[in-house]
Amino acid sequence: MQIPGLNTLGISLARLDFAPYGLVPPHTHPRATEILTVIEGTLHVGFVTSNTQNRLIFKVLNAGDVFVFPVGLIHFQFNPDMHKDAVAISGLSSQNPGLNIIADQVFGSDPKIDRGLLAKAFQVDKGVIDYLQKQF
Repeated sequence: MQIPGLNTLGISLARLDFAPYGLVPPHTHPRATEILTVIEGTLHVGFVTSNTQNRLIFKVLNAGDVFVFPVGLIHFQFNPDMHKDAVAISGLSSQNPGLNIIADQVFGSDPKIDRGLLAKAFQVDKGVIDYLQKQF
């Protein structure tokens, strides 16, 4: 919507500006593969392969480095520098890639997912779930 010339072409593009210690939390794009190019600074990036392996594929990227996040997999980007910004360009293989931020969906759903169910799923005390749900 912000780059009308891309509409209907099946791609999208975004500039990502990371403050010092900035994070794009674990999320997915259910309809797109993402390719990320670091323009300035350093980013720690990774994705988790699908069940049953759940293997973390992780890399430290510097200016000029490129990384691909496969469609639908949980991934993240983090600027580890406490003093310098980082900038990246992200290309996605869909004009409507979707964005599912994992913690927002699990702990911020409306209505709330039953805390007993979440406590069992994450193997934590219900008080931990109460705390997390209050954050969203």
